[in-house]
Amino acid sequence: MKMSTPDVPSQRLPNWLVRPVCQGKHLNEVRRTLSRLRLNTVCESALCPNMGECFSRRTATFMIMGNTCTRNCRFCAVEAGCPIPLDPSEPARVAEAARSLGLDHVVVTSVTRDDVPDGGAKHFAETIRAIREVNRNASVEVLVPDFGGSEESVETVAREKPDIFNHNLETIPSLYKEVRPGADYQRSLALLKAVKQIDENMVTKSGLMLGLGETSEELIDVLKDLRQADCDIITLGQYLRPSDNHTPVRRFIPPEEFAHLAGKAEELGFRGVVAAPFVRSSYKSGQLLRQLSPHENQ
Repeated sequence: MKMSTPDVPSQRLPNWLVRPVCQGKHLNEVRRTLSRLRLNTVCESALCPNMGECFSRRTATFMIMGNTCTRNCRFCAVEAGCPIPLDPSEPARVAEAARSLGLDHVVVTSVTRDDVPDGGAKHFAETIRAIREVNRNASVEVLVPDFGGSEESVETVAREKPDIFNHNLETIPSLYKEVRPGADYQRSLALLKAVKQIDENMVTKSGLMLGLGETSEELIDVLKDLRQADCDIITLGQYLRPSDNHTPVRRFIPPEEFAHLAGKAEELGFRGVVAAPFVRSSYKSGQLLRQLSPHENQ
């Protein structure tokens, strides 16, 4: 049995974006754990096409600080509006879920919280600490918002020494106004630079969605900007439209073009590159971290 992804509701998908239904034995276990501990995941909230595969492998990307974002990015399925106050018990609940699922690599992201003075940086820091109190052997990856450009907030998170510090640029500068209103390309780039200034050995990561209307030249320029910021890892994946109210897909990128772009990124000096239509920021991220050479993963 085959099915298409839940995205791109009014556009026909090319054959490389049709995948088997995943019904792994652990899928319901993950859902029960998340429900019991009252946790959100970006997998569910952002309608990730890899959710079934990841849940069946007992992995999930936790989304902290609620399920409502203070921004309204035109590519994202997460609900925008007025969020609830931060829950001080959430870090411990994330740690318990990671322990219960036996995760050796824990990925934590969040909605953007422009209503919180530090953008939620302390909440991220508390979550990292809680995870490590439960399992000191687990690696921790954070995928953070831009914290409104606050270097102090970046430092608050970086002081906890996550194994990977991720912040996505998402797209090329000229598309920010259309796709990421409220965000700023240079501000996001500066965040990644700030991480390296705080700790030059920290592994940094960013991700881009393709098919929004970018040219190859514009994309390569962004990759060069990331390398100038000493970004270590890049993920490239196909943008899929969550609903008819979101930014439409301008182009479906074939797998061979992703492979070509992966080669270009490697030539530019990225230590880790993952590029394919279904790639998302945290897709098999633990595996990628383990593939880095020892001196790059300290």
